[in-house]
Formats: sequence, structure tokens, C-alpha cells
Amino acid sequence: MFRIIKKSKKSKARLGVIKTAHGEIQTPFFMPDATRGVVKAVSSQDLRQIGVAEAVINTYHLYLQPGLKLITKTGGAHSFMNWNKPLLSDSGGYQVYSLIHKNHRLGKITDDKVIFHSPLDGAKHELTPERSIQIQFALGTDMIVCLDDCPPHDVSSAAMAKSVERTVLWAKRCKLEYEKQNKKYKRRPLLFAVIQGGTDLALRKICADALMDIGFDGYGFGARPVDGEGKFIGEILAGTAEMIPGNAVRFGLGIGLPEDIVRCVTMGWDIFDCVIPTREGRHGRLFLWKRNSKFQITNNKQISNHKFQIPKNFYDTININNAKFAKDFKPINAVSKLPELREYSRAYLRHLFKIGEPLGQRLASLNNLEFYLNLMEKIRQNIKLGKI
Repeated sequence: MFRIIKKSKKSKARLGVIKTAHGEIQTPFFMPDATRGVVKAVSSQDLRQIGVAEAVINTYHLYLQPGLKLITKTGGAHSFMNWNKPLLSDSGGYQVYSLIHKNHRLGKITDDKVIFHSPLDGAKHELTPERSIQIQFALGTDMIVCLDDCPPHDVSSAAMAKSVERTVLWAKRCKLEYEKQNKKYKRRPLLFAVIQGGTDLALRKICADALMDIGFDGYGFGARPVDGEGKFIGEILAGTAEMIPGNAVRFGLGIGLPEDIVRCVTMGWDIFDCVIPTREGRHGRLFLWKRNSKFQITNNKQISNHKFQIPKNFYDTININNAKFAKDFKPINAVSKLPELREYSRAYLRHLFKIGEPLGQRLASLNNLEFYLNLMEKIRQNIKLGKI
């Protein structure tokens, strides 16, 4: 289901194809977050128009609202969203643990399951590895993720070791339930396990080796790609990528800054997802290519060094809310394939944000998604040409 087409001679980057029931996906690729079954402010038709080929949905959020009963009544997440392209569902674990780590009164984590109270109505829920897999099969997604224990990086060494132990235990249970659901639904979505261990490479190695003994289609980087101070943990990401077999998909969960995606591609990571392009768009921040940018990376040795910070030499960001755009009648994006972005002015977009008009959020989100699609296409082309 995953085939490597080309490997770079300058870095760990590679080109590949993932085959799913809803189409093939060229790797490396980026998935916009349709967390609650929608990419905020953007329709499925909008996504198709700019060429989005895949998206990620959130098991936890869709389980709570609108609930499985309603979604399965329509035939699954694809039908419910009017989306006929590949979907990946995460396990819901990150959201549950974030909830509990922020407020221990909202739930607890045991070796058997996670018990939590819904932030919507306070109702008590239990999430087990088996239940997470069952929900994802019911959603009908093409790629699914094992439930894992995802603590913040700053927990104690003992707590992180316990998290690794629990992640492996749950992965075994997920794999067993996955095989049961295969027989029930007669289909085999790709199954990803998640490597935990925080910023301790030795713990990540223990976790990775144990997960590979179980066997999965791909492996993800667990927890945030930055430390407590917001610094990119490149050495940990690169080291973790090297632990994953070359024939498996490498999933960089939550990695979304353009320069971080480039770094991680050179480390060998294949797929990415993040809320950054649409979240930033809804706040008026636009990603734009620098004029005459050829996206040429000239110092591969530096890029391969995890500690090197890639300069933002290929894109700019602007905040359309700034006063300087009030009389800026240049197009929002003169090179966009979307007529709206070529024909509406920046002054008009700023006006939309100032009056709270949702059209402004839609246009800015579409601009950013198109930028990310172009970024991934340029990355793939650079790998093909042997430049990365």
C-alpha cells in the first residue's frame, strides 16, 4: 500500500505513493485538519478546487459531536462530509490527554483505558484502544492511528518511561482489534502506530523497536515537534526517523511550519498535518511566496544538520489586519489559481476582517492551503530533480 519511487542522494528525502480505497497519494504530502469533519471556513468543494487530495479528521471530536450514530447513518465520514478523497483519522488520544493534563479533574489515564468528562456537557466517557479502533473503522477512513499515551515533554523520566510502556501495550491491543475489524468490514485501512519517548532518544528507540515487533504500515512522531520553549527538536525528529524501517510510512504529526516541513522531509518524514495554515488564515495571517522565489535549497549539508535553522528565504507572511493594507489594491494573490484570490484586493480582504465577515476567513484560509499544496509540490519536484 506504500511504495517508494525515488530516494534522494543528498538527504534522507524520498518520493513515494500511498494507495488507498479513495485514491493514490503522492508523498511527501500535507493534510489540512478537518478536525470536526470540516476544514474551518472552507467547503469540500473549495478543497477540491485548489487540489487538496487528502485530509485528517479527529476521532475524539467526531465521537462526541455529532456522534457515530449520525455519521454512520450517512455511510461514514466520507459521505457525511461530501468528500470522496482519502481521509486519515487520528486516535483521539492527543486531545484526551491534553484535556486531562490541563485539568486532572476532567479524567484519568490507566493502563486499561482513559476515563474523561466531555467538555461539551460533562458526560463521562471511556476510551480504550479497542474502542478507538472501532470508532475509526465506523468512520470509514483510509488511514487510522493507534491510541497512544501522549504526555508533555516536561514530565519526569519515570512518567515518560511509563508512557512508552503504555503506548506499546495499547498498540498491541489496537493491532488485535484492527484484525477483528478487518474481518467485520472486509477492508484494510493503513494502520499507524505512534512512537513516544519525549526528548529522550533512548526511550524513543525502546518504543520504536517494540512497535516494529508488532508490525504496522507506518509510524508517527508522538508529541509536539518543539520543546517547552518552543524550539524545534530537530535532533529528536531526525533520530526517530532513522529508527523507522525504510519501507514504512513516516508520519510527522502536528508538524506545520513551512521551514519545519522542509527540514523533516530531508530527515525522511513522508506525511504531515497541522492546523497552522487555516488557523493562521482565520486570524488574517497569509503565507505568500517571495517574489521570484525558485525554492532552491543550496546548502544541503546545513539542512541535514538538525540544529541548523532554515531561514525563511522562500516565503513571507503578512497580517492583513495591519493598517498598511487599508489602501493596498494589489490582488490578494496574483498567482493563485482561484479567481477570488486574483480579483479581490488586499484592501478589500482587510475590510472583510475588520467587519467580521466570514468571507475574509475563507479567502485567507484558501490562500494558505494553496500555498501549502504548492510547497509540497515544489518539495516533490526538488526531490525528483535531485536538489533536496
